[in-house]
Amino acid sequence: MQDQSIQPALRPGQKVGKLLPNWMVRATDLVMDHYIKRYLNCDPIVLDRPPAPEPGHQYLLYAHIPFCKTLCSYCTFHRFLYKEDKALEYFEHLRREMDYVKALGYDFTSMYIGGGTTTIIEDELVKTIEHARTLFPGIKEVSCETDPAQITTPAFRNLKGLVDRMSIGVQSFDDNILKFIDRYEKFGSGAQIYERLQMALELFPTTNIDMIFGFQGQSLDMLQRDMDLLVKLNPRQITTYPLMVTSQTRKSVKNIIAAKGLELGDQYRVIMNTLGGNYRQLTSWTFGRTNDEGFDEYVVDHDEYLGVGSGAFSFLGNNLYVNTFSLRRYGERIRAGKTGVERMRGFDKHAVLQYRLMLSLFSARISRRYFRDVYGVELDKALRKEMLALRMVGAITDDSSDPDRVVVTDAGKFLGLVMMKAFYSGMDNVRAELRKPLKAADM
Repeated sequence: MQDQSIQPALRPGQKVGKLLPNWMVRATDLVMDHYIKRYLNCDPIVLDRPPAPEPGHQYLLYAHIPFCKTLCSYCTFHRFLYKEDKALEYFEHLRREMDYVKALGYDFTSMYIGGGTTTIIEDELVKTIEHARTLFPGIKEVSCETDPAQITTPAFRNLKGLVDRMSIGVQSFDDNILKFIDRYEKFGSGAQIYERLQMALELFPTTNIDMIFGFQGQSLDMLQRDMDLLVKLNPRQITTYPLMVTSQTRKSVKNIIAAKGLELGDQYRVIMNTLGGNYRQLTSWTFGRTNDEGFDEYVVDHDEYLGVGSGAFSFLGNNLYVNTFSLRRYGERIRAGKTGVERMRGFDKHAVLQYRLMLSLFSARISRRYFRDVYGVELDKALRKEMLALRMVGAITDDSSDPDRVVVTDAGKFLGLVMMKAFYSGMDNVRAELRKPLKAADM
């Protein structure tokens, strides 16, 4: 049963109206493109290790599993076709890198495991999670990702009790969409996937269902049916991503399976009107039954995180660190007693403040007190132009009952989605550039 004490994002009968005019969406994309080109690149500096932890700071541990049995054309994440011998060796290296991070003095409050298909060898994943929990006793919750095929394997149940939040990539229940994006043959029909999800809901404290909107030919009625099925399924958490087009997927996505960008507003309104009446809205694209569950975007709740594994990112202090994307070099570095960190990019304070404001808008939790306590600045002065622009487009208003809180409107939530979509596409372009030099021996 849904927790009736939790108030939904929308009042009964309330509907989300017009969000943003089309010219504003286009303008936002142009502004984001400017900053992405300016900031999202990594210096070619080879490093032996990330920095040591700072006293009093809290960190999340991210672990990347870069293997899939099939590669989806629209996926922009760092992944390789699965080969058992390489995957087994990789998991061993991953645990050794965790040992090295422990020796640097790190502990973590949370762990997020992404991919790829993280559950591609369940026994190795179990060993890795158990190893992480032993090394880092501060870990209170573990989030993990998987696909609809993996949840049917007998070994999948071994993750019960180890994983607190399991995110399952579904994308759509519509058979035409599943066939269109080559998932029907891989994972079955929408009805089959729906049946498997019902079994998975009982295994973990939080099960998150990942959906994607913005496909070409995805009508509002098709999207409405997906949302209605989700409400009937009643998982604890739902994430609804817009389809992202990057330099990696431009040929296979933009002109083939992606809808026109300006259709997103109408689709987003369907999502908010359906899920908003049954769930709390946790971020621009995540909905949950309660207000205290982990987000699919761990960067929202964690200012600093350290990544282990090939292609993992870390954000420590004001610096972005990137692990090597080459499996060969990753193994060589780990065997030499190093971490996978290979590149870095430093940011000035203003850039970090802009980044945190974007995340605060995306999560609809803009707090003047946060910027004052964490960064020692008055938000309205330090980011005067940015705050003025958000007010002018109707994205934010002041909370008359709390001077430290800034209210994010429905238009602001959609703006946060547009900005985060552009930001993640920019991060995926970084991945594409770092993968470009890889040879067959690196994979």
